[in-house]
Amino acid sequence: MNFNKHLNLEGQHAFLGASKYHWINYSEDKVIESYNKFLATLKGTTLHEFAAQCIKLGQKLPKSKKTLNNYVNDAIGYKMTPEQVLYYSENCFGTADAICFRNRLLRIHDLKTGVIPAHMEQLKIYAALFCLEYKIKPSDIDIELRIYQNDEVLCHIPTVEEIVPIIDKIINFDKAINKVKEREA
Repeated sequence: MNFNKHLNLEGQHAFLGASKYHWINYSEDKVIESYNKFLATLKGTTLHEFAAQCIKLGQKLPKSKKTLNNYVNDAIGYKMTPEQVLYYSENCFGTADAICFRNRLLRIHDLKTGVIPAHMEQLKIYAALFCLEYKIKPSDIDIELRIYQNDEVLCHIPTVEEIVPIIDKIINFDKAINKVKEREA
C-alpha cells in the first residue's frame, strides 16, 4: 500500500492524537476544558516571546498595572537579559525569563500568564543554577526574585539557607543520575 504523505505534519502531535490518548475517556466538556488550557499555554508561549523581544529591543509598554507591561518595563529598567539559559549539566538546567547580575545583586524575574498560583521555588532553582554555573557563593551576593502574575508582583529575597540546600540537591541528584547513565551505557 502506498500511504499518503503528510510531510508538513511529521514530528508533530495533534491535540486529539494517539500519544495523548486519555482524551478518549473525556466528556465533551472535559475536552473543551482541556483544549482551552492548551490554548492558554500557546498564548503564554507567545506572550513570553513578545516580552523577550520587547526587552531585547528596549521597547517599553504603556505604564500600567497589567502583568505583561510591568514585567517588560521592569526588565528594561533593570537592564535584564531575557530568556537566559542557566546550565549546571545536561541533567539540570533551565531558562530564566529575565535575569541580571550587577553590583553583587542577582535579580531574577518570572512572567506567569496562567491563573494557577506560581511558586517561588522555581526562581530559587534558577538562583542556585546561576551560583553553580558562575561559581559564586550565595553568601557573597544579594538575591531578589520576582514573580509577575495576575497584575501583581510577588517579591522574595531568599536567604543563603534557602539556596544552599537546592545547590546541594542539584549536585547530589546530578551525580546519582550520572551513575544510572553509566550503568545503562
